[in-house]
Amino acid sequence: MKKQSVYKLMLVAALTATGLISWTNKPVPKKVAADRPNIIIILTDDMGFSDVACFGGNFVPTPNIDRIAQNGRKFTQYYSAAPICSPSRVGMLTGMNPARWNFSTYLDNRQHNKNAEQADFLDPSAPSIARIFKNAGYATGHFGKWHMGGGRDVKNAPGFENYGIDEHNSTYESPDPDPLLTATNWIWSDKDSIKRWDRTKYFVDKTLAFMQKHKGQPCFVNFWPDDVHTPWVPRKETEYTGKYPMNPEEEAAFKLVLKEYDVQIGRLLDGLKTMGLDKNTIVIFTSDNGPLPSFRGSRAMGLRGSKLSLYEGGTRMPFIIQWPGHVPAGTIDETSELSSTDLLPTLTKFAGVSLPVGYKGDGMDRGAALLGKPSLRGKDLFWEYGRNATGFAYPRPIDKSPNLAVRSGEWKLLMNNDGSDIQLYNILKDRKETTNEAANEPQKVAQLKEKLMAWWLTMPRLK
Repeated sequence: MKKQSVYKLMLVAALTATGLISWTNKPVPKKVAADRPNIIIILTDDMGFSDVACFGGNFVPTPNIDRIAQNGRKFTQYYSAAPICSPSRVGMLTGMNPARWNFSTYLDNRQHNKNAEQADFLDPSAPSIARIFKNAGYATGHFGKWHMGGGRDVKNAPGFENYGIDEHNSTYESPDPDPLLTATNWIWSDKDSIKRWDRTKYFVDKTLAFMQKHKGQPCFVNFWPDDVHTPWVPRKETEYTGKYPMNPEEEAAFKLVLKEYDVQIGRLLDGLKTMGLDKNTIVIFTSDNGPLPSFRGSRAMGLRGSKLSLYEGGTRMPFIIQWPGHVPAGTIDETSELSSTDLLPTLTKFAGVSLPVGYKGDGMDRGAALLGKPSLRGKDLFWEYGRNATGFAYPRPIDKSPNLAVRSGEWKLLMNNDGSDIQLYNILKDRKETTNEAANEPQKVAQLKEKLMAWWLTMPRLK
């Protein structure tokens, strides 16, 4: 082969690896690269399936979050990769089941992580949606909660740059906490320069400043606030009068925090419009996992379970996407199953960005569904929550699920990894998981049990 041909092949391979060549193997012109959509993923913390009005919530009006639904498409069968923060975030960042990276519950101190048979931080060699976009010429930012390594006595967690993130402002549970948010060695303090009630506003400001700074270059942003996680601490000067501090676990406090959260989402959307970026920005709104049981189960529209549970209330999340001119406005999809692991292959396809050579994720390209054509996923969803009793707890018995689950079409099977407590639900007819069909469907139980155990046994284990 001629040297010139060899050089051309090497160049094509290098450009493909960086994402500068599309899936058609044609170079992406600079104009096309500049016109690629911006992407902002809003990952709310501990939001219930029906907290917001457009999903049936009646706590407070949420006109700004509802605006995303009015301008885009709402999905009612979207699932997070886990019912708790650390593994759910790993699933979204990597497009892979978090169990593949030894995450099955929340990260804490080293002893807790060891006892829970999981890593102290996400392996920096893991795939990262931010890195993939960065390598394709995007400016990448992370503003908000991380919780995939760092904090407490984990001092050697890799920095944000190891995951392809250019700029960041994050909280205590990260490798580089923002000093304005971490006056003390803990998650939140009234000594913080940015008070609890202003955190989401701060992250909105940082996101908009980042977008303005990189105007003319496509941007990928993780906007991951720590609202509406407890404690709920509303602003005392203007939000209410009376006892202070308000009980941070009561419904009145939650309503005020949710109201302010919606205001800040409005500021984000308005800021994009002011900069002229709203038409070419994909905005996704969802949550990492469900809420703890609160307010008579009203935060999950009656779905069984909660945060820390593999029942629907722990993993089925609100999901809205807007992309003017692409995603049909004001539409609802109640058919298509989506997973947080699907975002990586879907968004890269939307942007014409190549996946890394050899990447094998658990997600699927679900672009057709997001763009208005409902379809069944056709690929099973698997969950693991807790490999032993450490970090595997429940706030009340009714929410205590087995620690493994699979959804396969209309059926969902839950069981413990020792084969006990088998439960089978027809999730389309019984989304509240009230009737265990295991005794009536022995063949389906056998089929799904075999699938689930085969999957679980392939997951790596820490040595």
